[in-house]
Amino acid sequence: MYSLESRIRYSEVDRNGFLTVKGVVNYLQDCSIFQSEDLGVGIDYLKEHQTAWVLNAWQIDFLKLPRLGDFVEVNTWAYDFKGIYGYRNFLIKEKEGKELIKANSVWVYMDFTQGKPIKVKEENRKKYEILKPLDMTYLPRKVVVAEGGSFQEPIVVRNHFIDTNCHVNNGQYIQLALDYLPEEQKWKRFRAEYRKAAVLGDVMIPRIIQDDSTYFVVMEDKHGTPYVNMEFTSIV
Repeated sequence: MYSLESRIRYSEVDRNGFLTVKGVVNYLQDCSIFQSEDLGVGIDYLKEHQTAWVLNAWQIDFLKLPRLGDFVEVNTWAYDFKGIYGYRNFLIKEKEGKELIKANSVWVYMDFTQGKPIKVKEENRKKYEILKPLDMTYLPRKVVVAEGGSFQEPIVVRNHFIDTNCHVNNGQYIQLALDYLPEEQKWKRFRAEYRKAAVLGDVMIPRIIQDDSTYFVVMEDKHGTPYVNMEFTSIV
């Protein structure tokens, strides 16, 4: 297990002083990247081998959101590798040990020279200790979205959306999606399925669907092909 200790910063909270959903995702993402860096299979290693881990799916369960100034411990570990996929859990806890946030993630190992997913290399997977999956309810990787909904103004992908893989970072999609959802809403779960990487200059068209306490935000291209399907489930 890899652990990262931190304190919730003012730049990471909402108007009520709670860590934002994007802030949560940034902590999870940073923790996994730091583990890979410390194991010698980080960004430079992947670039040298023309490969990358690309996020395929998130499931994040919010038990309790930390507030401004709270001390937290972010934990992550790999629990399986199958073919082109890597599976990773996350757990954010209070300093005293109380569990705050549980998460599951699915990653795809990409070969940029071929432009397609490839089987995870043995030399890479051996770097990670495989631990037991986190005790949580695991929902399907795919986020199924109904037809219809309301379309919003198109969004042009700007430079500040892009990460080291030259794609829109997954946290950017989340921040954009939250702009279309009720500010006062509290979330108990977030899920996302990343279908196609958006790159600089692409035009994304948001589509919003509400189903009782669940909101779906889809970012599509002009042909209706999704870049990402996101699901936000609120506390009733």
